[in-house]
Amino acid sequence: MSAAKVTPPQTATRVWQRMLSGRRLDLLDPSPLDIEIADIAHGLARVARWNGQTNGAHIFSVAQHTLLVEAVMRHHTPRADHRLRLAALLHDAPEYVVGDMISPFKAVIGGSYKAVEKRLLAAIHIRFGLPAVLPDEFTATIKAADVGAAYLEATRLAGFAQAEAKRLFGRDPGLPDSMERDYLTPWSASKAEKRFLERFKTLAT
Repeated sequence: MSAAKVTPPQTATRVWQRMLSGRRLDLLDPSPLDIEIADIAHGLARVARWNGQTNGAHIFSVAQHTLLVEAVMRHHTPRADHRLRLAALLHDAPEYVVGDMISPFKAVIGGSYKAVEKRLLAAIHIRFGLPAVLPDEFTATIKAADVGAAYLEATRLAGFAQAEAKRLFGRDPGLPDSMERDYLTPWSASKAEKRFLERFKTLAT
């Protein structure tokens, strides 16, 4: 699959974010060359899902969420292409710089946030050998796993009743109990970062 061309915004504005690696990333016109997986893992492990409104001794991080999404997808699509699995792991990677806004607030902000998020994700995909824009079937498969993970997080961690979660996210994805216990017990930031990097290394090789 060839990478689609990413059109930069027509603006002279530069909005830089300095990373721990020393890279400086232009958030409005990101270059794949300025993206490092260590920065992504470090950032996502420290961003809270559900605005931190979850049970447990630690936040439920975006890093742990992406691992849960990939696990849900792996459970339902055991023969999934490794590129699809990698794309699932990276589906929320832009949040290492823009954070995790709850969906209702994203709707209030409108298209500007989505435009920045899409450019960042395209640059991340290119950096790690994926097409800038995923095929529709990849996007649909990842989305299904994402909402399945959201159901589990909502009911196990965020205090949602099953009926409310079903209305918002659909049905329980039916993970084995052992996987649920592992992926739905909030980890420390250091553990989430380590496990994210380990899974990335497995999928990217």
